[in-house]
Amino acid sequence: LNNDTSSGNVAIGWRSGYTTTTGGSNVAVGDRALYLNTSGNTNVATGFMSLYNNTTGSENTSIGRSSLYNNTTASQNTAVGGYALNANTTASQNTAVGYESLKENTTGQRNTAVGWNALLKNTTSQGNTAVGAYAGDSNTTGASNTFIGYDTAPANTTGANNTSLGAGSLHENTSGYDNTAI
Repeated sequence: LNNDTSSGNVAIGWRSGYTTTTGGSNVAVGDRALYLNTSGNTNVATGFMSLYNNTTGSENTSIGRSSLYNNTTASQNTAVGGYALNANTTASQNTAVGYESLKENTTGQRNTAVGWNALLKNTTSQGNTAVGAYAGDSNTTGASNTFIGYDTAPANTTGANNTSLGAGSLHENTSGYDNTAI
């Protein structure tokens, strides 16, 4: 900790919480966890380089290797699993649980991904829910989708307002919208 005026921080691991100057009530556990934090408050970063680039983002929870790695100013995100929400920079209120879930998300907000590679390629879209391994894994900018089940809507990239329930449902959809597949 490069503590200046902050208080209530816990840092365990090589250079964890290294640049924290005014941010308080943070927990950083692991090699370079919460490394670039300056004024972010009430963050929890556990794992090798989790929340590494966070500077002012607050109320984030990051558990797993490089989870929320590129987060800078975004707040109220939860990432559990290696590389979960890895590319996220400024998007807030996302939940990613599972290895590489929401990995490529940068500015998409209010997404929920639960499962291995769920919403993997989501970048800027918002309001998606994906539950299951590979659920919506090719979705990039399609918004307000619900994908529930193993490998649901695997080809969907830009389609919006779709509901896909059951393994492999909505399999060929790429850009269609307002569909329901069970």
